[in-house]
Amino acid sequence: MQPGADRPLIGRPSPPHRLHPRLYASELIGTALLVFVGLSIVILVNAPEGPLAAVIPSAGARRALAGTLFGATGAAIAYSAVGRISGAHINPAMTLAFYLEGKIGWRDALLYVVFQCAGAVLGAAGLLVWGAMGQSLDEGATMPGAPWGPAWAVAGETLCGFLLVYLIFACLARSRLRPYAPLVNPPLFCILVWLEAPLSGASANPARSVGPAVLTSTWTDHWVYWVGPCLGAALAVAMARLELFGPHRPAEARLCQFQHEVEVLADDAVRLVERETRR
Repeated sequence: MQPGADRPLIGRPSPPHRLHPRLYASELIGTALLVFVGLSIVILVNAPEGPLAAVIPSAGARRALAGTLFGATGAAIAYSAVGRISGAHINPAMTLAFYLEGKIGWRDALLYVVFQCAGAVLGAAGLLVWGAMGQSLDEGATMPGAPWGPAWAVAGETLCGFLLVYLIFACLARSRLRPYAPLVNPPLFCILVWLEAPLSGASANPARSVGPAVLTSTWTDHWVYWVGPCLGAALAVAMARLELFGPHRPAEARLCQFQHEVEVLADDAVRLVERETRR
């Protein structure tokens, strides 16, 4: 691997101002799939007219099931060919975390977020196929729970964003766990959606909330779904840098690392040799 090679997901774009349309397109497609497939599952599981309402009468059990399947959708996208092109952030809070870690440049990070939000709108538009079932849940729109209000919703979203980023980082920091980092999503969202959804909807993803908001013009306290997850992501990065529970620093801005790990090590070895020879 040449030292000057273009490595945008290790924070080394070459030249520094270079753009990466293929990566942005992958984020658009991946986020569209997450919103359409993931929220279709949420609608089918939780809608009163849906096929599971009578089979699983417990609202908590349905939330846990929907969260598990939503998380599995995200994991499947990360393992897919689309996800492995861009790193499968499919979440502005995750992109922010990798940016704060210095693993992606600001231009790429900004365009990731733009294309994630555009993909979310496209995915949400597909939810219209569910007709009355989708409408009964406002097409998956997220709003603070009536008894709790925006302050509690921000706290809940901050917790969601923190746990998502920190657990992903913890896996990415360990060579044996790197290929399995996306598998954090199903059990994590099972717990979060079951526990935290009554507070805020357990979005943990600003783009996931943008799509249905555009579709339904539901903007009530929408700022919650940017401030909470992004604050949680920033706190997770700070915690990882403090290394209170061991080193939790990712090698690159991908949720799933296979052959890329070998490339990173080879690139770093070349740079180390060059530094030593200059001394």
